Amino acid sequence: MNMLIEWITEILIFLLLAAIIDLLIPKTAMKKYVKLVMGLILLLIFLKPLFILFQIDIETSLQPAISSVFDENQKSASIESSMEFQKKEIQASQDAYILEQMENHLIGMANTPLAENYHLNISGIQFSFQNESKPVYEELDQLVVYLTEAEDEKGAVSAVEEVVINTDKKQTDDPIQNSEEIKDKLEDIWELEKETITIQWEGGT
Repeated sequence: MNMLIEWITEILIFLLLAAIIDLLIPKTAMKKYVKLVMGLILLLIFLKPLFILFQIDIETSLQPAISSVFDENQKSASIESSMEFQKKEIQASQDAYILEQMENHLIGMANTPLAENYHLNISGIQFSFQNESKPVYEELDQLVVYLTEAEDEKGAVSAVEEVVINTDKKQTDDPIQNSEEIKDKLEDIWELEKETITIQWEGGT
């Protein structure tokens, strides 16, 4: 009789604890595994009289089931982590492609005017965005433009121009001194604010 009362008491206590645990655990992937384990434990409690009758160790019987459940949970977490990593890799590849296309487009727009007016070419562009997760033209915060001297086309014959020496006017052929003028030019071509553009001269000049 005492064994029957103890058995019923264990069932009631476990049901109470299971209800409390169910309320406390958030709705995540882990919750279904916890419910599965609690269901197995409740089943074993119901079968406890049979285990005692046939002298079966409950803990030994329960251990493989619990281990299997937690192993499955670890595999699920590993798969989710791998999928998240692959998602980030795909997003990074897409962002890199977008930046490459944007750089090529901007260089294509500006190289011809720069070569004609200042004998310069853009060798590269570095982008900085207000929101790095959105590498789009509208989110542009800073644009670093790397300039280098344009190379003359092979085989091209330069026309001989008349040289006029004017001692009253100082000539400014250094492109570095024309940085502000070049910024204005790029601002017009790319429709950007001048403060957004920074010029870097290749070769450490």
